[in-house]
Amino acid sequence: MPSLERLLPPKAILGMIHVGALPGTPRQRAGLDEITAQAAMEAALYTRAGLDGLLIENMHDVPYLCGQVGPEIVAALTAVGVAVRRESPLPLGVQILAAANREALAVAHACGAAFVRVENFAYAHVADEGLMPTAEAGPLLRYRRQIGAEHIAIVADVKKKHSSHALTADVPLAEAARTTEFFGADGIVVTGVATGQPTAVEDVAAVRKAVHIPVCIGSGLAPANLPALWPHADVFIVGSFFKVDGVWSNAVDADRVTQLMEAVGDLRRA
Repeated sequence: MPSLERLLPPKAILGMIHVGALPGTPRQRAGLDEITAQAAMEAALYTRAGLDGLLIENMHDVPYLCGQVGPEIVAALTAVGVAVRRESPLPLGVQILAAANREALAVAHACGAAFVRVENFAYAHVADEGLMPTAEAGPLLRYRRQIGAEHIAIVADVKKKHSSHALTADVPLAEAARTTEFFGADGIVVTGVATGQPTAVEDVAAVRKAVHIPVCIGSGLAPANLPALWPHADVFIVGSFFKVDGVWSNAVDADRVTQLMEAVGDLRRA
């Protein structure tokens, strides 16, 4: 079975690559060659800066489809994944918004990625893309076996950002995390309420106490809050902070990458 502990070093820092708007989406402006070249450039920058892994995501494809995407997205993101893998030896993850989890697994399998980040793995909830009424764990794990991709780890969000959790309001975060582990996730992602918003230390600490699999932080990381979160998580996914002015849709700012990695170095030495 896959293991994040074998894929990543302790206290791993992952760089999020927000792939340009893909073919057929409302905001597409660039051709696929330009999109793949930009993603590969960001991968090279993160690799030189000393990050431990990468994650590609179709963040610019807003507004997102709910639960599935077309073959054009699968094909394009596979091309991006191949370009990134050619540029960097770091472990690569794939996420396809919104909750296009089987498509993400297929892309990861095709391009040699090591893990996928998935939504709606356990429980139902209402996302800004719409209702996600069925837990993905059962179908997704069967699909992973069907295509021979059981070496690919599944990292699952709990009480995910950009969502209402009124349907599961009586299920504490720690219990949702325990269920996610029981259903077969290889890692758990804890976030703030939205992209770029800080993740609460108490939320990460509660999940860390509840599960035995790696805990990842998936939003709002910055040098200022990294020390408080550091003891409670195993993986730190950074996207917005690495961008100009800390805005996810802007270009990568190499100085901000250096700033965060210097803070990481201080914590590792301590």
